[in-house]
Amino acid sequence: MTRMRSTSIRRRLMWLILVSVGAVWAVMFAWSFSNATREVDEWDDARLVQLAHLLVELDGHNLTRLAATGVDVRNEYTRASPAVDDDSDATPRYALFDVRDAAGRVIAESPGLAAMNRPIEPGEAAEGVHRLTVGAQMWLAYALRDSATGRTVRVLEPANVRSDLSTGVASRIARPIVVALPVLALLVWFSVGHSFKPLSAISKAVRARDGRNLEPIQVNPAPAEVRPLVEAINQLLARLQLSIMRERAFTADAAHELKTPLAAIKVQAQVALAAQDNAQQRQAMQRVVQGVDRSAHLAEQLLLLARLDERETITTSAVRLHEVANEAVAFRAPHAEEKSMAVMLAGDRDAEVYADRALARTLIDNLLDNAIKYGDVGGRVHISVLADAQTVSVTVSDNGPGVSDEERARLTDRFFRGSTASASGNGSGLGLSIVARIAAHFNAQIHIGSGIGRRGLAVQIAFPRVPAMGSGEAAR
Repeated sequence: MTRMRSTSIRRRLMWLILVSVGAVWAVMFAWSFSNATREVDEWDDARLVQLAHLLVELDGHNLTRLAATGVDVRNEYTRASPAVDDDSDATPRYALFDVRDAAGRVIAESPGLAAMNRPIEPGEAAEGVHRLTVGAQMWLAYALRDSATGRTVRVLEPANVRSDLSTGVASRIARPIVVALPVLALLVWFSVGHSFKPLSAISKAVRARDGRNLEPIQVNPAPAEVRPLVEAINQLLARLQLSIMRERAFTADAAHELKTPLAAIKVQAQVALAAQDNAQQRQAMQRVVQGVDRSAHLAEQLLLLARLDERETITTSAVRLHEVANEAVAFRAPHAEEKSMAVMLAGDRDAEVYADRALARTLIDNLLDNAIKYGDVGGRVHISVLADAQTVSVTVSDNGPGVSDEERARLTDRFFRGSTASASGNGSGLGLSIVARIAAHFNAQIHIGSGIGRRGLAVQIAFPRVPAMGSGEAAR
């Protein structure tokens, strides 16, 4: 017996959700950190541009004073000194600038910029923020030329390389998720467990079912995801219950029907053992053989009914009913001759139906056997095969005693015998039941009416006509 690998959907679902949330959070963290870094850089650039536009508007006196005092461009002024040595946002950083007139003469210049003693490179003269490296220090540089006054302004600002603005944004994003993940894990664990309660109820209900209790499972309320499972289990239980009922019925029917012929065989065997006369002994043995044949025939019919009830897969093909009926007539000819009965076969020789040839033969053979068995001595049996646009039908009619209208409705019931059949003592009452089951298996319709000259019985089986392209082999 193969052991099933134990897995927990609850645990798997929790980890899938946590990993998914963690992956999404990691992407959001990286994206937010990248955006925050870019925003800080753009903020520094914008401040530098604004400072250049401010300087171009000031007069020489104010420019000189501002160059002497310096322009502090730190980001934070809330603390007297930085609390963290690595954070340069609160450390004083002074921008350096020079302003020149249209002739290139210096109007004002920061002492630090003059101390650099560094000529303006060609790239610095173009408008836009540039990043420069002077010694070991990185600087942001911006140059502006005012078309109205002809002034040229150059501003340099130490790059803020140890700012905690980006990392602060990232930490504010990371901190809640670190706290939220364990809480989320607990919520997912209990939520999934609560959602799986219907499955636990189904498992408990299935464990409570056995051969004596196959009632449908009721789970209220049943979630939409669980409902198909409940319906599938209920359908399985219904099929299992039907199968058990058929098995019990088959066992009961077989025991009941075989009891009589077996008792008769035993009696005849005892007669044969006790007989002193050879003729009497021979007659008893012949009756034993007849009883065995009848029991074997009954067992075959019971097994065929069981097979049809279980709806086994049956290979089907195009079958010509006239050929099958002709085989059945040839097989039953000795029985008809014993009763001096005339059997006639007529109809469409090429009409085809989609069925199993052996079952079609069994169907026609049972109809013909009934007509001969219950017909009058010297009577007639007609078999006709007719085809129209929708159906192909085979009809077996006789001019025997027939049955009453009340009994006709029960002729296809198992082990039912009409009054005339009971009187004759022949048959098992399974022939027409088997015919009806075979007809139902191939979607054929059965009609029972009056026979030849409004006497006897006529049984018609109407099969669906085989389409023109449907004559190949197929499995039902």
